[in-house]
Amino acid sequence: MIDEPGPWGTGPFTLVQGASSILTRNAIMSPDPYTCSWLIESEDRSPEVVLDANPAHWNRARRGPRVQRAVFRNDLSPAEALERCISTDGEVDIVTEVSPADAAQVEASEHARLVTADANRVLTCIINRGRADVPLDSVDVRKALNLAVDRSRIIADGLAGYANEMPAMTPPWSSGFPEGARPYPHDPDEAKRLFAKGGWPSGRPVRVAATPPFAGIAQLVAGDLRKALDIGVEVIRVPAEEVLAGSRALVEKKLDLPWDLLVHAWFDLSSEAPPAAVHREFFGRDGAFRAGPPDDGFDALFEAMAVELDGEALVRIAEQIDTYCFDQALAVFLCAPQALYAVNSHVDFGPYRTTFEIAEVAVDEGHWSRRPGAERATTAATKPAPAATDRPGFSGASGNAC
Repeated sequence: MIDEPGPWGTGPFTLVQGASSILTRNAIMSPDPYTCSWLIESEDRSPEVVLDANPAHWNRARRGPRVQRAVFRNDLSPAEALERCISTDGEVDIVTEVSPADAAQVEASEHARLVTADANRVLTCIINRGRADVPLDSVDVRKALNLAVDRSRIIADGLAGYANEMPAMTPPWSSGFPEGARPYPHDPDEAKRLFAKGGWPSGRPVRVAATPPFAGIAQLVAGDLRKALDIGVEVIRVPAEEVLAGSRALVEKKLDLPWDLLVHAWFDLSSEAPPAAVHREFFGRDGAFRAGPPDDGFDALFEAMAVELDGEALVRIAEQIDTYCFDQALAVFLCAPQALYAVNSHVDFGPYRTTFEIAEVAVDEGHWSRRPGAERATTAATKPAPAATDRPGFSGASGNAC
């Protein structure tokens, strides 16, 4: 957290104007041993946050910076930032977290282009294995749910094609992806057979919950379940104002959750060992998103990975963890959404799989900042708390624009 103007930092850029801070509250999972997760309650950002190039950066030849200034504008909504990027020249240069629903208008722009990246992100349905009235503790039922879902249709219709199928929780390009792994096929007949074998009670609908950005995905999942399993499905849309309370209930695991499946997205900031930041959060004993009792088989594998010092052995255990999650159908595995950016036509921007980086961003001679009388700069915009929207996106949070 940086809560006052700089200069701060010794990297490619230093913060020279503005501030950005967050207010968090801890949700306690266990008092002994103490285990908690921090939930963001609010954000406090200056209208603009300005970064200036650090000419003394030790790795400037390879890392940058390659522009003199970056301005993150917090006074623009995501929609305003995107509109200025694709309809004007000189106001916004990069917008991150572009919704797949907006990709076509970026591609049609004369001022900007669409940049996509196979990011370290997952979109899945958490399975509430702790429900007392339905057998979600049955691997047959969980496999049936996976076999009922048409992932290719969800990607095509829900994310406009901007996603990749994956077998479990590790994207194919990440370390720890099991060689030869394949997603569950769309097999309605086998799904119906396993669902009946698992003993789902007659007349009890499946309840699928989602926050506003994933309401459309939830409807697609629900449609597949209705058709394949010949069962009623209720979609619970969590209002934006109730997301924080719902997140706390999930993390603390003290209250009965009202849903069977929750459409949920997450990310990994490293490609080294995805289970540390992804699988553990969903299935581990101290996982913030685990819904239901701890899984001893998962915890045993994760504990072995946590103490492994040999890199190759660690990758092998990570592969075993992803395979175990698939075999046990611990979630309804959907896809790995791509990261989408709207980028000014005169800006050279190469996305990372993990984070948004501007150190290597460069502009050509046609960029507005290099015209006579223009200050050499690059701008960025972000809005910390956009209004709830049904437009599909990775997290529902707004993006940056440069």
